[in-house]
Amino acid sequence: MSLQSSSDPRLPQIKQWLATLSATPVQPDSLRPASSDASFRRYFRVDASDNATTYIVMDAPPPQEDVRPFIHVAEVFGAAGVSVPHVLAQDVDRGFLLLSDLGSTTYLHQLNHDSAHKLYLDAIDALILIQAQSRPDVLPEYDRALLLRELMLFPDWYVKRHLGATLTDARQAELNKVFDTLLANNLAQAQVYVHRDYHSRNLMILPQGNPGILDFQDAVFGPITYDLVSLLRDAYIHWDEEMVLDWVIRYWERAKRAGLPVNPDIDAFYRDFEFMGVQRHLKVLGIFARLYHRDGKDGYLKDLPLVMEYTRKAAARYRELKPLIKLLDELENKAPQFGYTF
Repeated sequence: MSLQSSSDPRLPQIKQWLATLSATPVQPDSLRPASSDASFRRYFRVDASDNATTYIVMDAPPPQEDVRPFIHVAEVFGAAGVSVPHVLAQDVDRGFLLLSDLGSTTYLHQLNHDSAHKLYLDAIDALILIQAQSRPDVLPEYDRALLLRELMLFPDWYVKRHLGATLTDARQAELNKVFDTLLANNLAQAQVYVHRDYHSRNLMILPQGNPGILDFQDAVFGPITYDLVSLLRDAYIHWDEEMVLDWVIRYWERAKRAGLPVNPDIDAFYRDFEFMGVQRHLKVLGIFARLYHRDGKDGYLKDLPLVMEYTRKAAARYRELKPLIKLLDELENKAPQFGYTF
């Protein structure tokens, strides 16, 4: 794909910057798209001057983006022994980074019923390495205000904007009570480093040190089940409940052996996992709706049904979350769903 500099004022700036890099010389004219994400960030691939390797260029335009958290978290996670891109050159003021290239094969491209078990165990082992290095005051705190702000994306963007519905005062009060229940559980969990988007699109297949881990700039210090939920209740790929439960148990066993502060009771740990999941699923429903209605990105709409399925199945299993099911039924004009309560 050719790049048209005339319609993109940042491209000449990127090429100019690349031309000044003497420690890691590259061919600026080889710049080509690598990927983009749900933010303002873009990624390009560029050839080294000797054509022997490739690098990744991150374009994170200020003031919408800031590369400093990425640089910081790359150091923190890299010190834990997992595979993350190395920052080879940086222009913080203009939002440019030159990174080592972890390839172009994501977990999402490679996952199938034959490969899934090995790949997920690799991802679980890497996650435990990160969590085992956790210390407070290194990453921003995933506090109640931030967790609640994420939850509010659901009524603000999914309910009001996407469905065009208005909650009555009574329904809003019921939803707020569900939010309080979720947050009480989330905040009572042990706190560790949280990647915050640890899923199949941000994990790369590597021949050694699998997986390569990307898109960690929003990492925080928060609930221990969050990244496990991101990984196993992935918005982009679905696995049978039995497989997910097996992987949760394997994580729990390995985390205990690593000395991580997981709930010592597996049933209680799984409940923590599910409550954290509902918080994340409600946030994701809001984010996907916002990406469409505010940012004009319709590619995420096809993923809404799976996220809603996760939300319903988890909420239906717990009595204190049943008001959420009732609200969803009303919003979607569905008959009441019946499930087990604990």
